[in-house]
Amino acid sequence: MKEFFAEFSKDFTQSFIEADRWKLYLKGIGVTLEVTVLALLIGLVIGLFISVVRCLHDQNPSARRNPLLRILNGFCHIYTTVIRGTPMMVQLLIMYFVIFASSRNQIMVAVLAFGINSGAYISEIVRGGIMSVDRGQMEAGRSIGLNYLQTMRYIIIPQALKSVLPSLGNELITLLKETSIVTVIGLRDLTKAAMLIQGKTYQAFMPFIGIALIYLLLVLGLSFIMNRIERRLRVDER
Repeated sequence: MKEFFAEFSKDFTQSFIEADRWKLYLKGIGVTLEVTVLALLIGLVIGLFISVVRCLHDQNPSARRNPLLRILNGFCHIYTTVIRGTPMMVQLLIMYFVIFASSRNQIMVAVLAFGINSGAYISEIVRGGIMSVDRGQMEAGRSIGLNYLQTMRYIIIPQALKSVLPSLGNELITLLKETSIVTVIGLRDLTKAAMLIQGKTYQAFMPFIGIALIYLLLVLGLSFIMNRIERRLRVDER
């Protein structure tokens, strides 16, 4: 038993303490959270726009005669189909080595790639939430003089977001974990930090078990925050 703890202590010291290697993990956490949060914001903007366009096209028959709306709806449908039908890693590689081949701003490329990917999933989540809101809410908004977009902004979307908040929380957690693939473009996130330390110490167990625990703690923290927000919204509805 003593030998086990002595070996464990040695591996821990090599992987976290020596040469201030804990700083690599700390910087990696910062990069991971930065990519996750910025990508989620981009995904929310894209997702809300696409969900409104598709709901306007599907719920308002008279609006379908508008050629611009039909083009936008077709583009949104193609976008969600392509993004949801191709692997995230492939999208990231295309973004870095093809679309932004002349750029070495890895953070920007990763944020855009994950934001565009997340937008496709968020759009379907929000669209489902909007479609679940009683149609009488739309009629009530129109009856008091609001146009379609105003009714969506002030009445429908706030109600839809409350109902889809758990799904959005799951998307945030999934996004956080998926950011680990940014190592393929050389970005020094949490996973890359563990790989660098493993390459220096030749010890795989401690770095990778360590980041697994860190990811778990981050997910638990996000889950706690989302649960608090959900409870707060339920209290405000009473």
